[in-house]
Amino acid sequence: MAALGIVYGDIGTSPLYAFKAAVHAALGSHGGNVGVAATGVASLVIWSLILVVSIKYALLIMRADNHGEGGVVAMLALLNTRDAPAGSRRAALLVLGLVGAALLYGDGAITPAISVLSAVEGLKTAAPGLAHFVLPITVVILIGLFAVQSRGTGFIGRIFGPVMLSWFVTIAVLGIGSIVQAPQVLVALSPIPAIGFLFHAPPVESFAVLGAVFLAVTGGEAMYADMGHFGRTPVRLAWFAVALPAIVLNYLGQAALLTLEPGQIDNAFYGLAPGWAQYPMIAFATVATVIASQAIISGVFSLTQQSIQLGFLPRLSVTHTAREESGQVYVALANWLLALATLSAVLTFRSSDALAGAYGIAVSGLMAISTFLAALVAIRWGYSVVLVVMVNGALMLLDLVFFSSNATKLLEGGWFPLVIAGVVAFLMLTWRRGIGFVEQARVGLRESEDRFVAMLEQQEIARVPGVAAFLSASTTGIPLALATHVRHNKSLQKSVLLVSVVTEEIPTMPIERRAEALALAAGFWRVILHFGFMEDLDIPTRLRDARTDIDDADLESISYYIGHETLVADRDIAGMWPWREALFVWMQRNATPTGASFGIASRQLIEIGTEIRI
Repeated sequence: MAALGIVYGDIGTSPLYAFKAAVHAALGSHGGNVGVAATGVASLVIWSLILVVSIKYALLIMRADNHGEGGVVAMLALLNTRDAPAGSRRAALLVLGLVGAALLYGDGAITPAISVLSAVEGLKTAAPGLAHFVLPITVVILIGLFAVQSRGTGFIGRIFGPVMLSWFVTIAVLGIGSIVQAPQVLVALSPIPAIGFLFHAPPVESFAVLGAVFLAVTGGEAMYADMGHFGRTPVRLAWFAVALPAIVLNYLGQAALLTLEPGQIDNAFYGLAPGWAQYPMIAFATVATVIASQAIISGVFSLTQQSIQLGFLPRLSVTHTAREESGQVYVALANWLLALATLSAVLTFRSSDALAGAYGIAVSGLMAISTFLAALVAIRWGYSVVLVVMVNGALMLLDLVFFSSNATKLLEGGWFPLVIAGVVAFLMLTWRRGIGFVEQARVGLRESEDRFVAMLEQQEIARVPGVAAFLSASTTGIPLALATHVRHNKSLQKSVLLVSVVTEEIPTMPIERRAEALALAAGFWRVILHFGFMEDLDIPTRLRDARTDIDDADLESISYYIGHETLVADRDIAGMWPWREALFVWMQRNATPTGASFGIASRQLIEIGTEIRI
């Protein structure tokens, strides 16, 4: 039930706008015969759902999981691209994968806009005099949606499933009622009308129709992205048992309606409901689209958290909104930037028809990248190269056809999500490259363990009672904060932990692999804490798993020392372009303080300043 509500909210509300957009695009190739165009479009939509969502995602790509987690970031982890050397093939795959992840942000800006706008536009038909209120109502709903994100999805999540189940039952019943009056549209269940349309229509019009038909499968990518929350079986069951049959029946019902009443082309969805049900359906559709929007917003938060953990974005404030669900997070900066992009889309395009031109290109690009990466994962896992090339090659061809058809809408609005995705991908790559230069600079400044211990023994360094934990980005050498502390204070606690955090490319770490400790000389311990990319980086809690000679009482009173690095972009040091280095420095200075992101109480935290030039 939960999978039904959260995963399929987006694709479940596609009938509001996808069918009418595709029929409008198909009219030119059918001489204005709305009924014939509607049947051909219905066949294209149904078989697109079967090939792209049912076969590709539900049966094939969902196999490429990383310990149960799905999504582009999970596939990057499976392909071991995180630490790929610059210029290598794995580095190229990393760039491709990050572009795919960034496309989700573009999708996240358009989905709430087109979904809510298409639902509220029902007022234009039910009450034409209220048409000028459509935009203000949409803006108010979206502002309210983003404003409540900080409260978490716990409450609304409990009603997602029942509401969406009611939605799917309702659209299926409406579709059946129309099909009974024009049963000839059932021919669309065969691929023949779809094939016939593609062969007889001019290429330009075929591409335009396919671009509109693709709107019906957007949201299918959520099956893979959200797989880790529910498991493979519930996600598949919700699709094949409820969502797919209901959606197919509704599209067939819209085709039947247009066969009987061609004048309803601009009202194909709401025209299925009787007059007395128009206003309730508008309200119901608005609720459903808010749920669909919530799903993609939550997905953006989850992707942001994973990207931070894996070092693709700077540390931002991530708030957990539910004690019982680690995956329910809120990222304030991501929320309000997404809100700004969504409201900009609504006010720029002003109608769901215009937004249809902006929608699709980001998702089709993401789907093509996912198919390619999934093929590489399958080959890495030992599947037959010939079989993988045949199956994924055919699916990739289909993805590229859809991407090409959506690319024709580039100037109509397709540029909007691509600009958003391009900015996000560039920031991710800039951050990753800048962090590499910072670590190179640290290596040049960092002292070796043997040399530092020898210095402690030779000089008069007072060893005082207590435990100190010095955080380090490296698992070797002496942290810069430790060397600076000793140089200025001429003293050091008797027990010292050199703590490094390593984020692994699996969602969660098993208990036996969470921490490792190695005793060094002079009361020093090297402690390496391992976290999965879906886990909180809580250092005080994880230190209890480390087997050192420090008892639990002393662990509660540890003093944590963290280097507060001031980065300076130096033109004399080889690296990135000066303006790009300045951008990286700005990102670093506006990141969340390291102590807060590591779960360390401020009363136990000491920051030691260090200047690093890159």
